[in-house]
Amino acid sequence: MASFLLRRVAAFAATLLVASMLVFAVLELLPGNAAEVILGDTATPEAVAALQERMGLDRPPLTRYLDWVGGWLQGRSAASISYGTPTAELIAERMRVTLPLAVIAMSLTVVLALTLGVYAAARHNRAGDIGVMAASQLGMAIPNFWFAILLILLFAVQLQWVNAGGFPGWTEDEGGGPGQALLALILPAVSLALVQAAILARMTRSAVLEVMREDFVRTARAKGLTRRQALWRHVLRNAMIPVLTVSGLQFANLVTGTIVVENVFVLPGIGRLVFQAIANRDLVVVRDVVMLLAAVVVLVNFVVDVLYAIVDPRLRGSQA
Repeated sequence: MASFLLRRVAAFAATLLVASMLVFAVLELLPGNAAEVILGDTATPEAVAALQERMGLDRPPLTRYLDWVGGWLQGRSAASISYGTPTAELIAERMRVTLPLAVIAMSLTVVLALTLGVYAAARHNRAGDIGVMAASQLGMAIPNFWFAILLILLFAVQLQWVNAGGFPGWTEDEGGGPGQALLALILPAVSLALVQAAILARMTRSAVLEVMREDFVRTARAKGLTRRQALWRHVLRNAMIPVLTVSGLQFANLVTGTIVVENVFVLPGIGRLVFQAIANRDLVVVRDVVMLLAAVVVLVNFVVDVLYAIVDPRLRGSQA
């Protein structure tokens, strides 16, 4: 297990290094002057030169890259052009909204998908199976931003159970509290979970049905286990590997793909920060947020690889 983890950690670090090079190259080395892009066509040469010096664009690219990576490794980050605040502080503040939102949405996704997927597989080709598959097809066809608008119209406008948007904060000093904050994240989480649960439910059903056809399941049934006992004791564990793959990708997607939903609900999360940074031409924030999102995807894949080895120990010696 130790050698397996070392290989995974080495691959994780190498992937992060390559990702940082690509992010830096795309945003820093493309043709054009970043200072002119930020200030616009009406900026004076003096203003452009001052911003270039402030952003370090007058230094060689390799020096800028090493300073950027070294700064993050030392726990410091560049200041945002539009906010004047270190990007690490901006990102940490916005992640207080995005990360809980992604966790809640993923929890809803897993509970719904596993329940419906196993239920459909256990009733293969019967009414329950057909109903779940029809519902999942509908769920995948509905855009989450449109579903978010429907939730607002129903629960905020018609029933008035929740606010239509905004985030009160996690503490009373911010004007809210844990209860109010969680309530503000429920509708966004449900709108995000709909499509993801539909996809994962279909994947769970397929994986469970495939394992149920294996010889060892028939052997377990022949030894006297009921269909339900064989399903819970043997089938689910072996069906979890493809489900874990999709779940990991979905969680990364929930963290990195909340831009539209956060703007629909006016949530001050990472997605809204990226949207505002692009509108303000704040390339420093865009660069650091893109790198963070890339790191999240790589980290989730690393965690999924480790979970593979826990679920199926045979993979510890076979994965490179």
